[in-house]
Amino acid sequence: MTADRTVPAPEHLGIDVIGVPEGTDLKLQLQLESVEEGVLVSGRAQAHLVGECVRCLDPVERDISFALQDLYFYDDLELEGDDGELRRLAGDTFDLEPLVRDTLVPVLPLAPLCRVGCLGLCSECGAHLADDPDHGHEILDTRWAALLDVSTTTSSETSTSTRTDSSTASPHTEATGPDETKVG
Repeated sequence: MTADRTVPAPEHLGIDVIGVPEGTDLKLQLQLESVEEGVLVSGRAQAHLVGECVRCLDPVERDISFALQDLYFYDDLELEGDDGELRRLAGDTFDLEPLVRDTLVPVLPLAPLCRVGCLGLCSECGAHLADDPDHGHEILDTRWAALLDVSTTTSSETSTSTRTDSSTASPHTEATGPDETKVG
């Protein structure tokens, strides 16, 4: 038997960052086959996902289609090793919500992105880096500030001593070698 149904999505069908909003259409195309142990349900489901990008927090929306298949055992069938995890028929009906949830959640992206290569937000000011890829801040770590002062002082002392050495040389002094000076 084939069944095409559109049903409202149950609540909490997804993960924290992306999922199927409660009450939106969940389209099911199912094939029901009677087997010795119960009813084999197989088919496809389609849903509209809504969430947010984990990098920039922009909305993310996309459609998803996924395969479903499970065996619903007859309620009165005794099975060895049945720890209550098997899906069972309740009279002539079966609950598809656990099957849809168990099939959909593992295929959802754990870190959905609004687009491939999303740059996210600036960690300092929260600006959208996609709007300004050259965005940046000059951040000086206070722990290194003393070294910055030493570096500035050393470079200014070096340039001052170089000027002093060349300005104090007599116009009549000539260097002839490493240890010799010729006075003229």
